[in-house]
Amino acid sequence: MAMFKEDSPIKALYQSLPVLERQGEELSEEARLKTINGPLLSWYPAHARELPWRQDRNPYRVWISEIMLQQTRVEAVKPYFERFMKALPDIKALAEVEEDALLKLWEGLGYYSRARNLKKAAVMIQEEYGGRMPESYEELLKLPGIGSYTAGAVASIAFGIPVPAVDGNVMRVISRLLGSFEDITKPQTKRRLEILLKQTMDQNQAGFFNQGLFEVGALVCIPNGAPKCSECPISSVCLARQKGLWDEIPVKPVKKARRIEEKTVLVIVGKNEELGRAAKFQKAVVALKKRPPEGLLASLYEFPNVEGKLLLENSAQAAAAAGVAEAAVEAFRPIGEAKHIFSHVEWHMTGYLIQVAGALPETFISADIRELEGKYPVPNAFLAYRKALSAIN
Repeated sequence: MAMFKEDSPIKALYQSLPVLERQGEELSEEARLKTINGPLLSWYPAHARELPWRQDRNPYRVWISEIMLQQTRVEAVKPYFERFMKALPDIKALAEVEEDALLKLWEGLGYYSRARNLKKAAVMIQEEYGGRMPESYEELLKLPGIGSYTAGAVASIAFGIPVPAVDGNVMRVISRLLGSFEDITKPQTKRRLEILLKQTMDQNQAGFFNQGLFEVGALVCIPNGAPKCSECPISSVCLARQKGLWDEIPVKPVKKARRIEEKTVLVIVGKNEELGRAAKFQKAVVALKKRPPEGLLASLYEFPNVEGKLLLENSAQAAAAAGVAEAAVEAFRPIGEAKHIFSHVEWHMTGYLIQVAGALPETFISADIRELEGKYPVPNAFLAYRKALSAIN
């Protein structure tokens, strides 16, 4: 299949690029980057994915989407973005939302500090900017949770300010284009590429330029596997393609092995008795604990757990683990092993379901199982053990 239609203006631009290279002489980095403006801006409108946050250039929508997309796949973000926009449609709503409700909306996306920083930034926007996103790259950088990439994305896409938005995908594309063996994990490498792009990017269509680079990184110059050079609008001036270096660039150090932590997770189920108008009834509750306000999974809810891999073989051991009298243990059973991977640590978990008579110890939060899905933000690390509650009414 031909890359461009015969009469496409992109084809003419694409074919004109190679003549800029003189025999035996390479373009400067600045000249090479300037050549990609036309082809990239012509290619992007025809190849841009239809994404819910691209329906308009509302600064709030752009900001929320860019924060959600950090460390998260596009397809995974789509339903979260739609739900978030419905619940918190503007900055005022975000500034006023209760933390538990906010974290519940974020549940499953991971990196929960992103959500807390969104609220902090929204409060700051309400108090210092009259409830409107600041229309300046420098002012955007002052907001909690916003670095150079997010500030560049919001400034360029929402306000048309000619500043780059350089993330890992963009660094991969530009490093290959320039044939650069600089370590892209180093801040100085990112800063150098930001300066180069700011000097050479199209000054009138900055949002389309940045999004064009995003799309090339997502669809063509992909992170895993060989790049699709035959589909790339800028491949004719790409040094990695010319020199066969795509599998050597970008340069990143080997990641350190994650720390392994063994945990035993206790899904403790009890009954809370309440008096109704006509008769006594009971409802099933599960024990939860709230994590500390700082650190990993801060302020989220979890099933009680202990370090190490416990082996519960009798009711006395189950009672001791749950903090109840042995006579209160109605049943217990293992509910399998699970693993959850964080950026620097892996949890290897062993789970037990323990059913007790009557109320749970006051050291726990007694969460109505029927309300668990809608009220308490429980991280996906415990997803395997939440499923054990499905058969309990």
